[in-house]
Amino acid sequence: MKILKLKYPLLLAALLSLGSCNNYLDINDSPNNIGAEQMTPVVVLPGAITNNYRVQARRLNFITGVFMNSYAGNSYSYGTPLVDEYTPNISDSFYNDIWDDFYRNSANFQAIIDFKDDKAEYVQYKAIAKVMKAYYMGIITDLYGDAPYSEAFKFQDNTTPKYDKGEDIYKASIADIENAIAAFNSGQGLNPSSADVVFQGDATKWVAFANTLKLRFLLRMSKVTGDMGTYRDQKLATLAGAQFLTADATVNPGYSSKTNAQQNPYTNYFYITSALTRPQNFGMITASENIAIALNGNPTNDTRPFYQKYNGIVDGRRGRMFSLVSGRVEGVRQGATPGQPGAEAGRSVSRIHYGIVMGNLTPTSNQQLVDYSSQKPGVLISLAETKFLLAEAAIRYPSLFSNATTNFNAGITASFTYFGASTTSAAYITAIQAIPGLGIVAGSTENKIEAIMTQKWIALTGVNPEQSYFDYSRTGYPQSPLPTITSRDSRPNRLMYPGSEYATNTNNVPAMSSADAFTKNKLTPFWNRN
Repeated sequence: MKILKLKYPLLLAALLSLGSCNNYLDINDSPNNIGAEQMTPVVVLPGAITNNYRVQARRLNFITGVFMNSYAGNSYSYGTPLVDEYTPNISDSFYNDIWDDFYRNSANFQAIIDFKDDKAEYVQYKAIAKVMKAYYMGIITDLYGDAPYSEAFKFQDNTTPKYDKGEDIYKASIADIENAIAAFNSGQGLNPSSADVVFQGDATKWVAFANTLKLRFLLRMSKVTGDMGTYRDQKLATLAGAQFLTADATVNPGYSSKTNAQQNPYTNYFYITSALTRPQNFGMITASENIAIALNGNPTNDTRPFYQKYNGIVDGRRGRMFSLVSGRVEGVRQGATPGQPGAEAGRSVSRIHYGIVMGNLTPTSNQQLVDYSSQKPGVLISLAETKFLLAEAAIRYPSLFSNATTNFNAGITASFTYFGASTTSAAYITAIQAIPGLGIVAGSTENKIEAIMTQKWIALTGVNPEQSYFDYSRTGYPQSPLPTITSRDSRPNRLMYPGSEYATNTNNVPAMSSADAFTKNKLTPFWNRN
């Protein structure tokens, strides 16, 4: 792992943070003019959060949206798009920037945690950094398996850190979360206020976020057995009666439409730039046939078994999530080219729309279009995800959690509200409640898990699709077809370690082949080996 060798770790953190000045989104001073004594957590924290979210909202959103068969390439305009993603050509250069950028940006969190604080002024900052480090190291572990952790972020002291087991990273991350909760509850230190671009220094909300994140970690381990299963159950017991998120947890350092650098990073990557021009991805990414069938209620009577639960159920979110063509979502079958099934000739296709890029707002002018989409906060954990986590917990662990149906319905309602379709949520819930695999009232326990994962997938499309990808890897739901041009018989269980690790941390990075990403083995994330 190659990390710049600088004398002051927190100075490195600031240099790695594009958002290190007053508004967090511009750099007005040369980094060469920044003194080490200025690099306090107040300066570093907002950029640390903002820059990690940028990676999450762009590249991670893109590839996991494709893996979950929500996004498809617009073959009507781009011939044979997304060949590498559909095949998929997993290699040490395939989306390698996700690993590199998450590690680079997460060094900021460790620098805050390690900052010398004799007067205990930065206790709250350190607590936030611990929670956010856990958040992003959780994604790294879920996406790659074993990874540098205990020896990572040591800068010049160790540029070739060892790889820790995923189990140990999970345990250490949960310990950090618990330590942070104690710090939040203590009220010790300065209030981060505006330097906290998530909750503006509200410790009560941070505790709820931390508990929700901890629940996410523990439910990811639903299949593990042995000592880790015992550990999971012990930690789940500590969450009984805990406070969880009651609203979307979002990051917003002051996003605006003034410049591309100040926009929500999802917006100018997928939808529109500050100059009101469309980025390439707006034309290249369309709804997939898979999600179109789910949202439209399978109007063409596709006979594939996993689509039967959608029959006749028109989802009121569809016209908010994707633009409608003749009153419905028109998607492309992943891998199909014009004239092939799923990409019939002469069709127009649906693109990412208002609900995904601006939530419940509806623009009435081009300026509002760019303003609303640019200013939208980025979602870290949505209320919908929170409620679905609680629903799953109640199904799997009824002695500790309850109200599965209430939380499940609340998750759907939150999703409809988020996308700006709140007036249709009640009718949808009524229509699906007795459909196994789509509603939670009827069917077996397995049907109910399938329903939770299906609804969570829809709710997190374009928002946090990586969570649905991890859930799919763990549960196998929701089922959907593979791209027509894939060379594999399953989706990958993980990504491959990047070339940067094989070049600079050769003695520590585990050897692996592309085939290993598709086989359950010691390289698979630990929670998915069973």
